[in-house]
Amino acid sequence: MMLRGFFSMCKKKGIFFRGYNVKMLCSSKINLGKSVTIDHNCIVNGLSTNGIMLGDNTSIGKSCIIECTGNLRLIGKGLITGKNVGLGSNSFLGCAGGIVIGDDTIMGNYVSFHSENHNYENINNPIRLQGVNHQGIKIGNDCWIGAKVTILDGANLGNGCIVAAGAVLKAGNYNDYGIYGGVPAKLIKMRL
Repeated sequence: MMLRGFFSMCKKKGIFFRGYNVKMLCSSKINLGKSVTIDHNCIVNGLSTNGIMLGDNTSIGKSCIIECTGNLRLIGKGLITGKNVGLGSNSFLGCAGGIVIGDDTIMGNYVSFHSENHNYENINNPIRLQGVNHQGIKIGNDCWIGAKVTILDGANLGNGCIVAAGAVLKAGNYNDYGIYGGVPAKLIKMRL
């Protein structure tokens, strides 16, 4: 993995561990901190205005997809992670509206981020022709996001939060140190 990382064309500050069959598209827009790991069978597409910046010790699990642009007519914003971030296997990050993840945040398998929403107000036009809007997604420091959580455009998760497996975070603000669960996610209790 270290040899594959050494010969990767992206910008890196230190050792990069790259699994086999990892596809890195638009690698000039991908910036990696020290000791970043992207495990086997991942697809990372950096095509976006801000690119992808993975902080030191970030780990991307097997078979993850990071897609910064969903439509070439509207280039996406990109992804920024802090240090010591862990993303579980088979996860999807749709970064068209921008995703920011704070330091020390960990995630289970099959987590999905969708930072883009379809416009649908005009019932006389097909939804697919009405365009999209972006608010972006922000995840605070020291969060734990359980397996199969879905995070939608406009979600702003505070520091120290826990999100129960299978929950759906819709647009809105989620207070620091809250434990959230359900569809849509609601406050279960505070960690304090």
